[in-house]
Amino acid sequence: MRNLKRALSLALASVMLMGMMVVGSSAASFPDVDSNDNIEAIDVLETVGVMIGNENGEFEPDKNVTRNEMAVILAKLILGTYEADSYVGSHPFTDVPNNAYYTDAVLWALDTGVTTG
Repeated sequence: MRNLKRALSLALASVMLMGMMVVGSSAASFPDVDSNDNIEAIDVLETVGVMIGNENGEFEPDKNVTRNEMAVILAKLILGTYEADSYVGSHPFTDVPNNAYYTDAVLWALDTGVTTG
């Protein structure tokens, strides 16, 4: 009985560890990502849908992140991809169009106090 408990504990620990591993190398799908970039972090962010690259299929690892992009990243990390893309509210910002890809994330950031404008 004692050996059975040890075997089950080992099996459970193994399954938990394997579940934490990111499988695949999706960062290789970005032509502008090389071995000098943090490929593991890019893989994780792409896998969970937080960062998907630009319209040309590039990740742009050396580009500065804009305020709008950071709002989207934070909203997707905290809310999840679906909730971040369907956040509803209103905002007083004249530089945030109502139909932009980042509008929902900016609304969330304003409502939660992440930004005040």
